[in-house]
Amino acid sequence: MKEKLLKLKKFNLIMGFLHLAQGLIMLFLSTSVIQAISEFQPTIQLFYLEFNTVTRSLENASRELFQLPFGVLVASFLLVSALAHFLIYSKSKTYFRDLEQGINKFRWFEYAISSSIMIVLIATLFGIHDLASLVLIFIVNAAMNLFGLDMELLNAGTKKEKVNWGPFIWGSIAGIAPWIAIFLYMFGTGNFDMVPWFVWAIVGTYFIAFNTFPINMILQYKKVGKWKDYLYGERVYIVLSLVAKSILAWLVLFGAMQP
Repeated sequence: MKEKLLKLKKFNLIMGFLHLAQGLIMLFLSTSVIQAISEFQPTIQLFYLEFNTVTRSLENASRELFQLPFGVLVASFLLVSALAHFLIYSKSKTYFRDLEQGINKFRWFEYAISSSIMIVLIATLFGIHDLASLVLIFIVNAAMNLFGLDMELLNAGTKKEKVNWGPFIWGSIAGIAPWIAIFLYMFGTGNFDMVPWFVWAIVGTYFIAFNTFPINMILQYKKVGKWKDYLYGERVYIVLSLVAKSILAWLVLFGAMQP
């Protein structure tokens, strides 16, 4: 057991450097090299009701708030993951103690931040530039991941056969909400043949890659094969995190260069 934990500690350090290297390269490209990415800064707006003194009625109004530094935020998606891996390495005693109970708090807090940044960036690519909508998307997606933490806390150290799947179900429902908003924008015109290739690529990649995370959790709690050992599932989470985030981050970054 101790040997497995020490290997996981080293594995986290390696993955941290892989995330860090990609994040720094992406930051360099998006700020200094590729002009199309550095110039892509969606304007975030605030929509509100304003009283029209002429018509004596409330009317929809809006104002521009700020430019979203898209390339920098895509890089931060990977840099946050790198920071989490380094934190795990430095706080290995807490990490080991939690793993022995079937918990990894670091993972879920990191996912709550990093994946929420990414879903907001994807939402802006689809035309959601309203600050209120983006804040809601961020918080709902973060809540989805925190339900994952709750799932582990409720079932920590249990040897019983019956698993409490409540947090998994509620988290899955929360995770659907941002995509309802995105698909409403994506299919708003009804002209599906006009949807650019990179949009389909992003949607497909996100759906396939990030659905592997709940599948990994199901295999853990169903104790299927090697997943009987929680540490095996933990290692799978780490690998999935690198592969899924790397593919999606580069896809979204270069998606910003498309018309």
